[in-house]
Amino acid sequence: MRRFNRSLALIASLVLCACAGGADTNIDGTPLPDVDPATLQGVAKGAFGAKRRASAQEAAAYGSYAKGCAAGSIQLAETGPTWQAMRLSRNRNWGHPELVDMVKKLSVKAAQQPGWNGIYVGDMSQPRGGPMLTGHRSHQIGLDADIWMLPARNLTLSVAERESISSISTRRSAGAFVNSNWTRAHHEVIKAAAQDKRTARIFVFPGAKVQMCKDEKGDRAWLNKIRPWYGHHYHFHIRLSCPKGARGCVEQAAPPPGDGCADAQEWVNNILNPPPAKPRDPNAPAPQPRRELRVGDLPQQCAGVLASR
Repeated sequence: MRRFNRSLALIASLVLCACAGGADTNIDGTPLPDVDPATLQGVAKGAFGAKRRASAQEAAAYGSYAKGCAAGSIQLAETGPTWQAMRLSRNRNWGHPELVDMVKKLSVKAAQQPGWNGIYVGDMSQPRGGPMLTGHRSHQIGLDADIWMLPARNLTLSVAERESISSISTRRSAGAFVNSNWTRAHHEVIKAAAQDKRTARIFVFPGAKVQMCKDEKGDRAWLNKIRPWYGHHYHFHIRLSCPKGARGCVEQAAPPPGDGCADAQEWVNNILNPPPAKPRDPNAPAPQPRRELRVGDLPQQCAGVLASR
């Protein structure tokens, strides 16, 4: 309990620091919501958010993308020849070795695009994965990474600049279409990410998927991995499959067969012409807020991940 209280104090200091300085913001520059440390007692996001380093274990992903943890993660270097990790105050530039390797290799391919010297890497995972103090429900097992839509032209950004700079939105009409910030280079970078055999899915806003479907004239098999999802216009989200031979890692069901372009177009159609809302049953109970995950809700290996030195 004493160790947990010290961890809680660390979280409190980090939260107060971020709020006082206004440093920790979303990639569009808006501030993150405040976290009240008093609410974190026994909550998984408090326990995992307090860990500043990875566990001293063999690399492993336990559980599912939105309910799990990560053992033996490695840290993506803050700056490399073709990448920079952003929002360093969050300490979310950690992941399974396969994810770190994939991000590095993608950055090299991105640097070959006109106007890009590499990529800006947003949130990956916390040092030991698990639920995050703010933001994502997924990113818990070290196999997710957000890549900014902002082309990484300057790879010498200071720590302070990486806290304050914003990404760019690439959507218009609430995500039905791309805007003028979208370029063929975005298409090629996302395509390169999808063509990595380790990639299970890439989430983008619906209009981007439809645009890529229109523009791709060659092999279209990779388009199956591009999935429309809410938001995802300031960044695209890479999700890797469970590493080969991983035990305890839960795969997400594979996308339906085909290129998925008709499905994305349906999303766009619904944005432009929203279907009528279903009438609410006046006798239906009010929706309850989602219960915070506790450590005991996660796979049993996660207690060991937390306890590891």
